[in-house]
Amino acid sequence: MSLLAYRLRKCGFNPYLFSYPSIRSDLQRNSLRLQTFVRKLDAPVVHFVAHSLGGLLLRQLFHDFPNQPPGRVVTLGTPHRGSQVARRMGRNPFGKALLGQSYKHGLRGDVPAWEGQRELGCIAGNVSVGVGRVTGQLSGPNDGTVSVAETQLAGMTEHKVFHVNHSSMVFSHEVANAVCQFLHTGHFE
Repeated sequence: MSLLAYRLRKCGFNPYLFSYPSIRSDLQRNSLRLQTFVRKLDAPVVHFVAHSLGGLLLRQLFHDFPNQPPGRVVTLGTPHRGSQVARRMGRNPFGKALLGQSYKHGLRGDVPAWEGQRELGCIAGNVSVGVGRVTGQLSGPNDGTVSVAETQLAGMTEHKVFHVNHSSMVFSHEVANAVCQFLHTGHFE
């Protein structure tokens, strides 16, 4: 996320990176950590940009702590409808261990609903190169890890698909420009 943060800084934002133990800790505990982090920012407007599981963490945050400062949200490759790949991996003990707490709550699609607390832009990729090729064929267009359909969420403001895979979307200049545009205006174009 550092390169994306650099690009967002160049387009007028002051990004702060938040990291969390996605395998060792569940979404509720990480939601509390994120809430503590956000409160320390002491900013009148806070936008959120999250990749993959981070988007599910944001949904948990807005459920647990709905009174956030105003701002917009962009998720990148987030499996809002649950992850086919995670469900396949979760069928065996090794896969469950790799996914850790994120499989027990989050990746199976059991995250609180999005209540439309703010404008939400969802980004997906359609270059099918990733862990999904190892675990079995993903159905429909996908980024190699998450299908395009899984990135869509009821109540989202906009959805946009880029020619990137799951990992490369955080490095894409085109995706960074779209994120910047959405944070400024509430629209990708």
